[in-house]
Amino acid sequence: MGHKLGRYMMKNKSEEYLKDLLVRYPELCPCKDDILKAIELIKTSFQNEGKLLLCGNGGSAADCDHIVGELMKGFKKKRTLSKSIIDKINDSNLTNQLQYGLPAISLVSQTALTTAFSNDQMPEAVFAQQVLGYGKKEDVLLCISTSGNSKNCVYAAKVAKILNLRVISLTGNKKCDLQELSDCVIQVPNDVTFRIQEYHLPIYHTICMILEEEFFEE
Repeated sequence: MGHKLGRYMMKNKSEEYLKDLLVRYPELCPCKDDILKAIELIKTSFQNEGKLLLCGNGGSAADCDHIVGELMKGFKKKRTLSKSIIDKINDSNLTNQLQYGLPAISLVSQTALTTAFSNDQMPEAVFAQQVLGYGKKEDVLLCISTSGNSKNCVYAAKVAKILNLRVISLTGNKKCDLQELSDCVIQVPNDVTFRIQEYHLPIYHTICMILEEEFFEE
């Protein structure tokens, strides 16, 4: 857990994951430095007991849930519990199933809160409301928006910056509002919505694999 991730200082397996991404999708090579920066920001957050908050709409909302699923349980590794936790729980039926997670919350999945707030207040502020409630300075907000202009994501980023969260945006290749509010923007080389989404998935899979590799031995 104490391994410090620098821009070009990853474990060998992590480097292999990134290299594999760029071999399979060579058109993403211009995104390499931004992908590395995103990994560095999220890893630093986790090292400082922060968490990852995620927001997006439509297919990007599904991507938020997908990322949480990869981070909060084993992806490619078992993430076996420590002996001390196993001994304290003292129930092998349970401990044989549990895995360590990396803390991530999908803001799109809080159904009761989002519907109540959207009905009572302003729907476009629903992610901003959650950032205001959940966010602390050690956290990172990941905004996934194919246009980079989704109003609810932009509002969430504005609140995140006021609270001193780091903001990462995953977008398409057009100039967008999220650029001015983000510490890191990964702009994939396309401007067609479904094509952008097709690039987003292998990028965030690679980020999740590298984060798992950096934090867990098995």
